[in-house]
Amino acid sequence: VEAVHLIADGKAPRIPQPKEGATYEGIQKKENAEISWDQPAEALHNWIRGHDKVPGAWTTINGQMVTFYGSSLLDASVPAGQELTIKGASRPGLVTKNGLVVFGNDGKMVLVRNLQFEDGKMIPASKYFSADETTALELTEEEKKIAEDIR
Repeated sequence: VEAVHLIADGKAPRIPQPKEGATYEGIQKKENAEISWDQPAEALHNWIRGHDKVPGAWTTINGQMVTFYGSSLLDASVPAGQELTIKGASRPGLVTKNGLVVFGNDGKMVLVRNLQFEDGKMIPASKYFSADETTALELTEEEKKIAEDIR
């Protein structure tokens, strides 16, 4: 009650919070979330995971900023996949059926499940090379008839 009265009367003591030991780091900015590839796989995974969802850990692939989401450490033999050159990485990534496999400087692997491009489009990392492909829908004669009936 006494504290409330001191505040109401404007006589409560004001003690500034010490800066020592403060842990607040402020809002992360996208420009500070670029992936540094000269690290072990666990550090890469923690960096990607730590920036997932905002602001998103990113790197440059084919001259475009690509943001990585959904990483996990991969403790297996190197999977089969299509090589993907990543700027700054000592070894190309591999686009596999499960996602994008990237390598730490210790030779261990990290699996990234989703990629987001500068235009905001997000795709499963496993679909990187098929992202631009478009397939035309072909209807059978029976389906064409149904489509006309619906129209």
